[in-house]
Amino acid sequence: MDYDRKSTVSSFYGGRRGSFDALNHSQSPDYAPSGRPRDDASSFYADRQPRASHEMLTGGQSAGYNASSFFAAGRLEPLKGGRDEEEEAPEAQTWDVYADFNNAGPRYSTAFGIGQHQDAGYHQLPPPPPPPGAKTEGDADSSHTPVELVTVPALGPEWQLAEMKNMTKSGRREIKSEKRQEKWKAWHRGETGMCGKWFTKKFLAFFMFGLAAIIGTILAITIPRVPGLSFNSSTPLVAATGSYNASIPTQFSRYPANFSFPALADIQVDTTANIIPLTINSISAQVWDPNTNLQVGTGYFGKDTLPAKSYPKIQVPLNFSYVASNDTDPTWNEWYNACKNAGLYATGSRPGVNFKLILTLDIAGLPSTQSQSTQVNAAPCPIELSINAA
Repeated sequence: MDYDRKSTVSSFYGGRRGSFDALNHSQSPDYAPSGRPRDDASSFYADRQPRASHEMLTGGQSAGYNASSFFAAGRLEPLKGGRDEEEEAPEAQTWDVYADFNNAGPRYSTAFGIGQHQDAGYHQLPPPPPPPGAKTEGDADSSHTPVELVTVPALGPEWQLAEMKNMTKSGRREIKSEKRQEKWKAWHRGETGMCGKWFTKKFLAFFMFGLAAIIGTILAITIPRVPGLSFNSSTPLVAATGSYNASIPTQFSRYPANFSFPALADIQVDTTANIIPLTINSISAQVWDPNTNLQVGTGYFGKDTLPAKSYPKIQVPLNFSYVASNDTDPTWNEWYNACKNAGLYATGSRPGVNFKLILTLDIAGLPSTQSQSTQVNAAPCPIELSINAA
């Protein structure tokens, strides 16, 4: 096989290297042409496939070299495909270095499968979608238009007046008032209780009834009753003793006409209506003459506790004191005749005295004082004057 007529590159594929180097020699060697046509492509592939099938696949161009590789002037670097991509590119196309990052142009990078389905060259991005809520020409006719779901309302004019009012102080008060009304209606219908499930309307009715019964029972036991008072029928007034008797002088005087003496009102108290002991804070007394309607004495009884369900006796200290213009005063004469010595009477008995006793009781547990009065007729005088007394 004649290797000299083939490309010197054929030696790369196992052929014998020629003695002439076209790249380092100034004159071209004289090659004798062979009798058959020259097949450059087949010499590159060492006659591995027919020329006709090769031209159908490559369009008449070799995979790596062209005819200029065999010029005697020297071998040129081969061009891929026999064309210049930069010269064939349109002049209007520009390179955008930010196209892979700012979404403003096509993606030149094919890493991670990005941009593999795009054609080479610059492509204008599609126009931006219309803003939410904007209607397009096909909205009315198309039922497949994508719908944007908005979960959070935007601040601003889209808020309703009722929503903005609810954020004010008056709006919050109205909301609280409405909640209270709803809770009251639910409780009134028996749907809920005052404390969760407790104190529903029905339960509260029974509870209040029981509570009223308990309170009524306690009050019936603890509230004191006003006791009944009665005087000793034989001696309603008794002579004072002890320090009280010594504190008040006993005398009857004509000039000027007056009298004064101490005494004790003998009173029986009825506490049978009381369940617990009765506590009396004080008793104040007034003694009046029923014939002349003049006050002739006063009295005071201090704090004392009386047993319940009984008839205890108490003695209220009284201070009889009266001043008249002269000894002809009917009140002075009535009390003087009742209290003077019995020896001055032929029968030996003194006349009785009439008086009205008013008692004001301050009882513990009652909101106000209680007054009781009684009139005693023909009561003997608790003192007796001497025979030589005025």
